[in-house]
Amino acid sequence: MVVLNKIYTRTGDDGTTALGTGERRKKYDLRVAAYGSLDEVNAAIGIARLYSSDDAALDAALARVQNDLFDAGADLTTPGKGRGPGGARLTVTDAQVEWLESEIDRLNGELAPLKSFVLPGGSATAAYLHLARTICRRAERLIAELKDKPGESVGDEVLKYVNRLSDFLFVASRYANDKGVGDVLWVPGRNR
Repeated sequence: MVVLNKIYTRTGDDGTTALGTGERRKKYDLRVAAYGSLDEVNAAIGIARLYSSDDAALDAALARVQNDLFDAGADLTTPGKGRGPGGARLTVTDAQVEWLESEIDRLNGELAPLKSFVLPGGSATAAYLHLARTICRRAERLIAELKDKPGESVGDEVLKYVNRLSDFLFVASRYANDKGVGDVLWVPGRNR
């Protein structure tokens, strides 16, 4: 388990940070940007959870996602076959992707089909889940770019997980909007 007894180390004062393997990278490195974006997704979900406590099942699913996002971040911080300080490699699994798919199906089963695009908004929970979704899409783009970069490696499961997560966040936002009743729909050309 991780033990953090000192929060500042001064090792990042030179503009670098350590990966899980101990390798130092610039703080603007693509890999660091990718797992940093997952951290932003997690923070936005944390805000959404301030408003989701009235729905125990949704809140529990969001809590699980928050934990799984740390697994995804740990996976990204140990490129290749790298091992973390404890010797083990933490990776995202197909089972985590499958769980997301089952949650998408569960939530979506209670929603009316869409007849327009949804604008971010409605309830506070939904609005923050939309924010998390957009950050998640950015993380997905960064992870895909990292995967294509020569000399870098990214597990297929991480990219699949983040792709499904953005879908989950979209469906969860609609579910949080009174199962879609409170969705704010785009009206094409309304203000022409």
